[in-house]
Amino acid sequence: MRSPYWLLVALILLLVGLQYRLWVGDGSLAQVTDLSRQIADQQGENQRLLERNRILEAEVMELKKGMETVEERARHELGMVKEGETLYQLTE
Repeated sequence: MRSPYWLLVALILLLVGLQYRLWVGDGSLAQVTDLSRQIADQQGENQRLLERNRILEAEVMELKKGMETVEERARHELGMVKEGETLYQLTE
């Protein structure tokens, strides 16, 4: 009767092969963890960009509706003054 050592060796090799795939191969735990981190980072970035888009959309709607916002931006960003106003600029 032959000894079943060859079966034991085959089972050990199969176990090692499966463990290799679990820890190192495609779809390994390390890869899954890395992908989960990337997903979380991307979701955070998406939330930040959605908030920025909401702010920009509100600003665009405000610019379309009223002239007060246009006037405020012109005064602040371009240094414009109304006719009849005098601009006093103080420097230190």
